[in-house]
Amino acid sequence: MTQTPGVTAPAYDVSQPLDIDFAGAFADVTEEERAWQLAVRSFVQDEVLPVIDGYWERYEVPMDLVKRMAELDFLRDGVDVPGFPKISKMAEGLAAMEMSRGDGSVTTICGVQGGLALRSIVMLGSDEQIEKYAAPMARGEILGAFALTEPTHGSDSVGLETSAVKETRDGVEGYVINGEKKWIGFGSIGDIAVVWARGEDGQVHGFIVPQDSPGYEATTIQGKVSLRAIHQAHIVLKDVFVPAENLLPRSRSFKDTGRVLFATRLGVAWGAVGQAIACYEAAVAYSKQRVQFGRPLAASQMVQERLTKMLSIITQMQLLVKQMTRLDEAEQLSGPQASLAKYTCTRGAREVAAIARDMLGGNGILLENRVARHFADIEALHTYEGTESMQALIIGREITGTSAFA
Repeated sequence: MTQTPGVTAPAYDVSQPLDIDFAGAFADVTEEERAWQLAVRSFVQDEVLPVIDGYWERYEVPMDLVKRMAELDFLRDGVDVPGFPKISKMAEGLAAMEMSRGDGSVTTICGVQGGLALRSIVMLGSDEQIEKYAAPMARGEILGAFALTEPTHGSDSVGLETSAVKETRDGVEGYVINGEKKWIGFGSIGDIAVVWARGEDGQVHGFIVPQDSPGYEATTIQGKVSLRAIHQAHIVLKDVFVPAENLLPRSRSFKDTGRVLFATRLGVAWGAVGQAIACYEAAVAYSKQRVQFGRPLAASQMVQERLTKMLSIITQMQLLVKQMTRLDEAEQLSGPQASLAKYTCTRGAREVAAIARDMLGGNGILLENRVARHFADIEALHTYEGTESMQALIIGREITGTSAFA
């Protein structure tokens, strides 16, 4: 940045919320839903944004923030837990948008702990399992992982090879689990993992596996350039024994696994909206403060056109997730509709982040200017919970009536 000698360079405050809702998509949300959104926004402004760049750069999980999310009841990702207040699907979406506006890793922590691990137990577990794990997980006393993806089975996770064989050890009936898992959030630093394995009946079942079980070996994946404030693990399971009571009794096939994933897909779309908003806010603030050729960037026709394009994309994303959430509330949301939301919003977030990064010039690659972190994190968002290609095939099957899956 060119600077006149003796003159301090301006500080670009790119973190202030603009409360973007150009089309009034959220004008009809309830007072309670709006209050929940604003509570998350306050947490992001006061506690996430001041520290998250350091955690991201150090490749460190912000455990203090995890503790605070649990205290504020943000950790269960809207999952209904006995003894905790019910959260509407709209409030859950608005919360995901606001949390993602702060940081993608923090949102992923909520998604892993609440949306996947906790949801698996609440949706598919026994009454005893729910009583034992649900409330402690919501309070952050037990950290959970969702171990589905394997080194050789990502998009085709239905073909997973991890096995669970019935066996009795020391008079205890149970299962011996063997296999590998990869890209498992909290898989190396958590307490339990919901491991998906193929039983002797050929079907996929879920098992609650303590991470300190003999034979459970987890290594934190190194070298990530995205979502650096949450650790993913490569897990090797060697003759891991769990008692029969650790089987999720309502996980009878991969269709049940799919029910958990379906419930989280719309949340990923909401997260993409939040990350796009963060990039837009940074671009607006920067354009008003950054002076080039004797005037603010905001006075440039090219810059105004770019800001308009970003706002147009975000507005379309907001309208889409709002409508899909209304369908979800009415229990009318289909799998292809959820896929369309994820497909559209992560693509849109990518485009908004790229425009913002370019608008900020060289300053766009600095963590302090916010865009670079989101620019990198959106790449992971675009891939997990079903890649763009897989979402396109789900939608394409709906359009044509013909499956292109191998």
